[in-house]
Amino acid sequence: MTTHWIEPPCELLTVSEMYRADAGAVARGTSSLELMERAGRALADALSHRWPEGRVVVLCGPGNNGGDGFVAARLLAERGRDVALALLCARTALRGVAAVNAQHWQGDVMPFGADVLCGADVVLDAIFGAGLTRDLDGAARQVVDAINDLGVPCLSVDVPSGVLGDTGRICGAAPRADLTVTFFRRKPSHLLFPGRALCGDIRVADIGIPDAVLDDIKPLHSANGPALWGRSYPVPSAESHKYTRGHAIVAGGRELTGAARLAAYAALRAGAGLASIVSHPDALAIYRAGRPSIMVRAAEDAAAFAAVLEDPRIGSVLVGPGNGISETTRAYTRAALKSHAACVIDADAITCFADSPAQLFEDIHTRDSGTVLTPHEGEFKRLFDSHSDDPEIGRVARVRNAARLSGAVVVLKGPDTVIAGPDGRAAINNNAPPDLATAGSGDVLAGLVLGLLAQGMGAFEAAAAGVWLHGEAANRFGAGLIAEDIADSLPPVLQALRSRLSPD
Repeated sequence: MTTHWIEPPCELLTVSEMYRADAGAVARGTSSLELMERAGRALADALSHRWPEGRVVVLCGPGNNGGDGFVAARLLAERGRDVALALLCARTALRGVAAVNAQHWQGDVMPFGADVLCGADVVLDAIFGAGLTRDLDGAARQVVDAINDLGVPCLSVDVPSGVLGDTGRICGAAPRADLTVTFFRRKPSHLLFPGRALCGDIRVADIGIPDAVLDDIKPLHSANGPALWGRSYPVPSAESHKYTRGHAIVAGGRELTGAARLAAYAALRAGAGLASIVSHPDALAIYRAGRPSIMVRAAEDAAAFAAVLEDPRIGSVLVGPGNGISETTRAYTRAALKSHAACVIDADAITCFADSPAQLFEDIHTRDSGTVLTPHEGEFKRLFDSHSDDPEIGRVARVRNAARLSGAVVVLKGPDTVIAGPDGRAAINNNAPPDLATAGSGDVLAGLVLGLLAQGMGAFEAAAAGVWLHGEAANRFGAGLIAEDIADSLPPVLQALRSRLSPD
């Protein structure tokens, strides 16, 4: 019997949810012993495929990960591999199915220390699982450090030992795995830095847990991608016209005019039927000299801006990029939040409320339309970190707390951007290349979300889709990317997405 490998689904399971999935499988008739046997077989199959020759050192810990390691060691030995096994604890300390599988191992159990790595061609790291809660120390730390120092190829079980499954935090140290094999569903740490950087390639094995257990668990964490939001992605019909596709408004700054232009252009590329920049009359000439597809309107103050937003055909409004940190920007932001349109609040419009976040949150909570906040780490801390008692709660929990507090969908930008809604849903993005670290990239992202909101997408779905499209476009362009290239790289990405979502 060979392992069935799963194309990673979008659902992510926390440590506690994975325990529930295991229990759900047992309740439906699959024994814990069979689940461990299948997990160990998956490890043996993956290791044999990636490293078909050489001496294997299996490092087992005191929990079920160690039990998986015992199964893999037995199967590899039965296939004729040279296998050495070291156990972190005494055999008598093992419990349950891990103890049963330790009894099935007929080989020697070596002392746990760095010496066991001598002559190793590949290491199977089954020391600790995703539920670890303390820093590695003693022999475990010594062996992990030795794996990294020697550069021995490594396959980790579930997560590299020392990586927290829910947050991606590293507990002192963890091996740099070349391959990580996990079971049923990925964990948040497979997508969250710094743990993500240590996982190497990730493969998901089917070990017999039925998908039906998800109905009981109702996971709130997802990997971002079309499987998450594709059903609500707007595709124009034969009857569509520019107003049915939505009118997006961008508040334009008087000096830093490039930000608004990038955002408005991105909104059009994302599918908005119309995009207008509304600015003070002093800057109109600059905006009018830009792309002819972007309309320009004048507004001398927040009252005039609010009057523009009264048009019922306007679907979304963006405030912040290039607007400056001022009372004027605060007033424009509050005017946008009092309108009927879905709102994106970014950049300077976030920083303007650093000294009074409660005012911003009150305005958001009192509106009916969707609101998306798109801070980078610095802006996020200005608004939210004073409300977090524990700096170690993890990136996803921080953003989920912020979404509940503010009433908005919050997009915390970064290499592992997290999107969270007030309802508790959270998505982790993992397609963003390093090339996106360029000036104006965030303005384009805000514009993409704006364009999707204009077409009627829900706030959470529009934010998640915008983040994913941003990353896909950057990947398609590649090296040398600047902000202007992102929107120009979208058409083939959008065409591929439509083909993927088409029922035909």
